[in-house]
Amino acid sequence: MQRRSLLQAAAAAPLIAATPFVRAQGSLQKFKFNLGWKFEASGAGFLLAQQRGYYKDAGLDVTIDTGNGSAGAISLVAGGAYDAASADLSTMIEFNLANPLAALKAVAIQYDLNPNAVIVRRNGPIKKPADLAGKTLLGQPFNASRKLFPVFAKAQGFDPASVQWENVAPDIGDTRFVKGDFDGVAYFYFTGLLNLKARGLGADQLTVFRFSDHGMKSYGNGLVANAKAMAQADAMKAFVKASTRGWLDCMADPAAGAAALKAREPLVREDLELERLKLILDGTMKTPDTRSNGWGAATPARLQATIDETVAAFGLKSAPTLADFWTDKFLPALADRKLKV
Repeated sequence: MQRRSLLQAAAAAPLIAATPFVRAQGSLQKFKFNLGWKFEASGAGFLLAQQRGYYKDAGLDVTIDTGNGSAGAISLVAGGAYDAASADLSTMIEFNLANPLAALKAVAIQYDLNPNAVIVRRNGPIKKPADLAGKTLLGQPFNASRKLFPVFAKAQGFDPASVQWENVAPDIGDTRFVKGDFDGVAYFYFTGLLNLKARGLGADQLTVFRFSDHGMKSYGNGLVANAKAMAQADAMKAFVKASTRGWLDCMADPAAGAAALKAREPLVREDLELERLKLILDGTMKTPDTRSNGWGAATPARLQATIDETVAAFGLKSAPTLADFWTDKFLPALADRKLKV
């Protein structure tokens, strides 16, 4: 009997070794993810992956929560409340330099083209970016578009210090901009356009100065993870692969992404979020780089530009190396991250 048991165990060993890590443990591995913002289209790929069971198929029990901006999400990941978050990479670089023990890294790129922008009225006096000099703009201190504005301004040949900033809560600020209290608003372009549309100011009445259209090469948001989560390499690889699958599905069928968002948060306007999702997909993800390298990947030149522009914008005293803030070891194979459309 003892010999038989040993033989049975030996025969089962290769099967156990070939089984995904969580299946061998007999249960799903918990993983906590912060969207970095509210339930909006910016989180649709993750919610679609969850709705379609991609995380469970990969052996994960993923909790997806909302956030209140990149800075807050990064702090929560650094403190261990979350394993990973969607967050602005420039904000993560700044955080890491101020908190060197945090050792956060980006494990995938979400926005290949940076969505930071300044939005102005089309019928107003601002016709080109240089006209922003001396004007009053809405943007909170933690707002990535405001923080990166100095690089944008200098590239356009004017002093960023000439701009006066108003720190007003976004919802109140949007209403005041519509009334004419500010000359412009600093936002992710897809957030600003849809928020202002909801208040009666359509895209045909606005001009958008996207930083990426005016010389900025930085990446936008990425999936930011802490050292403890990255040490669980199989779980991190599983999360990135399932999330990639969710975003590729969104690109192939944006309506499915908007429906997954609506299923998670019934209060959202599905039509508005579908419109926002299309702006995100077309403006930040369907790019020449992602078509060549797949969703989530990064190039050394663009990573270095992200460092250089962050250091210049934030006035940092030192700069990280590429290896300090980025790793590609959790990305799925190219075939699994190639765009379908």
